[in-house]
Amino acid sequence: MLSIGLRRSSPFTRHATRHGALRLRQRRTFFTSTIQALSDQFLDLAVAIPYPASLPAYSTTIILVTVASRLILTVPFSVWAKKVQWKTEDEVLPQMQSITPQIAREVRKKMSSEGATGTKEELNVIYSKLLSLTRPQAQVERKKLLAKHGVSPALIVAVPVLTQLPVFVLCSLVFSRLTQPPSVLDSETFLTLTSLVNPDPTAVIPILIGMITFANVESAKWFITDQQKSRQARVERWNEEKRAQGDTVIEPKKIVQNALRVMSVGRILIAAMVPGAVEIYWLASASFGLVQTWAFDWISHQREKNRRPPPPLSPSGKPLRMI
Repeated sequence: MLSIGLRRSSPFTRHATRHGALRLRQRRTFFTSTIQALSDQFLDLAVAIPYPASLPAYSTTIILVTVASRLILTVPFSVWAKKVQWKTEDEVLPQMQSITPQIAREVRKKMSSEGATGTKEELNVIYSKLLSLTRPQAQVERKKLLAKHGVSPALIVAVPVLTQLPVFVLCSLVFSRLTQPPSVLDSETFLTLTSLVNPDPTAVIPILIGMITFANVESAKWFITDQQKSRQARVERWNEEKRAQGDTVIEPKKIVQNALRVMSVGRILIAAMVPGAVEIYWLASASFGLVQTWAFDWISHQREKNRRPPPPLSPSGKPLRMI
């Protein structure tokens, strides 16, 4: 016990503890100074831009900074993820859907070659047992197919979120720092905000933030085509088959959508308590995200329309009119 106490109070241990505390303080100081520097640059930018007298300088600058940060720091990653998603839908998914029927044919062929006999129910039991033994093979084939095309479904969902989150947190901290007294933002009003330092007394902006967040989740259904509906139905049947076989099916897209639905309600409550400058940023960011989602969904809709087969021709060679 004495030796343990001596080791704990040794000069080396005390030096390491002081060194760790010093590094922690340095990191906090660096983070605080970075937030302060970005806040000062924002104020300089708001004063430097020659806005018309009818536009509130700080509120307008918050919106401009929001749009610029999303365009430069997050949109490229979202475009990359969308392209990979389209590649997955066009090339990888059809091949993945052909793996299970191919294995099923091999199982039936094996049963036939081995001369399996019995009633229909007994043959179905044998078939189910043999098919369950091929599950690891099917999983290996799917992993090989995804690796061949360089596709990771989880990465497609995670990359846009992981790139947007640091920017969102950093900007929220900067705008929150700008509202600390004494603040020049105290004298400016915007929409229902009587001051950019205080929360919206009417809660209109927080409600708008929640509604736009919810619309961002549900808008994916607005541009869906018949081909996409049939593809989703096939994927659902494929997932149900895997669940029936005892496999665990993780659908990252649905997980994110459900989380965003819950978050749309939570954002209303949180936004009602943050300063007005942060509310403006959250509203601008949510609106930008909704427009981005609409743009991607519209492009996807056009891609699906262009891939539709041509209409049937009449004997004279003219397209038949659909009634």
